[in-house]
Amino acid sequence: MSELGLRGISALGFLVLLGVAWLVSSDRRAIDKRLVAWGVALQILLSVGLLATPFGRLFFSFVEIPVEVLIETTDAGVAFVFGPLATIGHTFALDVLPVIIVMGSLFGIFYYLGWIQPVVHGLARILARTMRLSGAEALAAIANVFVGLIESGVVIRPYLAGMTRSELFTFMTLGMSTIAGSVLLAYVAILGDGFAGHLVVASLVSAPAGIVVAKIMLPETGTPETLGTSPPLEKMPANDLIDAAAEGGLVGMRLALNIGALLVAFVALITLVNLVVGGIGGLFGAPGLTLQSILGFLLAPLAAAMGVPWNDAREIGALIGLKTIVNEFVAYQSLAEAMHEGTIAPRSAIIASYALCGFANFGSLAILLGGIQGIAPDRRSEAASLGLRSILAGTLATCMTGCLAGMVV
Repeated sequence: MSELGLRGISALGFLVLLGVAWLVSSDRRAIDKRLVAWGVALQILLSVGLLATPFGRLFFSFVEIPVEVLIETTDAGVAFVFGPLATIGHTFALDVLPVIIVMGSLFGIFYYLGWIQPVVHGLARILARTMRLSGAEALAAIANVFVGLIESGVVIRPYLAGMTRSELFTFMTLGMSTIAGSVLLAYVAILGDGFAGHLVVASLVSAPAGIVVAKIMLPETGTPETLGTSPPLEKMPANDLIDAAAEGGLVGMRLALNIGALLVAFVALITLVNLVVGGIGGLFGAPGLTLQSILGFLLAPLAAAMGVPWNDAREIGALIGLKTIVNEFVAYQSLAEAMHEGTIAPRSAIIASYALCGFANFGSLAILLGGIQGIAPDRRSEAASLGLRSILAGTLATCMTGCLAGMVV
């Protein structure tokens, strides 16, 4: 199919995904059409502005340079600690996880210095006014672009207990549809050069996408406490700059260790499942049957709807399934292997990098519910009842972003 035809399919797929959100809406009559229109317009504006203009090319160059520097400086730290082990070849533990520690330290410094707060606060005010969001929702939307699931909950901690059901669902969906800045470099380290800009754009565009999907699936029917207000952001409780850097690094280390442990467990479990599935498949004349092939078959239409060529649709569908069942790290690692082996087209790889750029999986849901339990324990049961819907909403949002990428790249 021609490039123009694939772009047309991406545009149609975007509308189909919006339609899916509408079909599962809890109250279609209550959907705020102005909010949806503003949200879709913002997604398109960001996508076109950052992917199809001279400014976008400048933005990509601006992003790539510091990312390369940070990865190189991380390698220096790894080499100092691990010596010759750092040069034995590519290993996830030494090439990817240390980046999370360094980014955690940097974010600790930036937050202590007060550099992140005005950016988050300013963008949140714009979002609240244009899309008529509550102050807490807008703050959560922008915070999720910079920080992780738990940290974004801490940002809106004073308001979480009093949120309406729609606000709570929007907060959860935003956590599922974006990624933390602290792990973005880890994904770049997996995928290689040229993807830093794409992943930043993906996280930016998926924020309004998450809002749109959440407000379609569970529209606001109450009156938010922070409607029309701009909640303040707290400064990091650190004694000095060194303390902030150390605390941020320790937070990054805990995150890296958790990710490493989960990957060991999940990859082992996938291998075990594939042995069982392959054995069962062999009894019916399909010895090569795997979990990935089943997911690819089921989700190939979703991948094709984003504008992925049909011959790549099964492989990309399998990645989306892996990301949902396991996590995005396993999916990105599989995507990197497919790119290295040349089994998928560059267009398919770019669209997949957008569709996978979110925390919509069962492990992240458990982390999110644990965070809500610690911040607002009275809302945990309600949040749990919205858990599966938030995973669906987050997946729809990132796939909508994938559609937009397919329309303009």
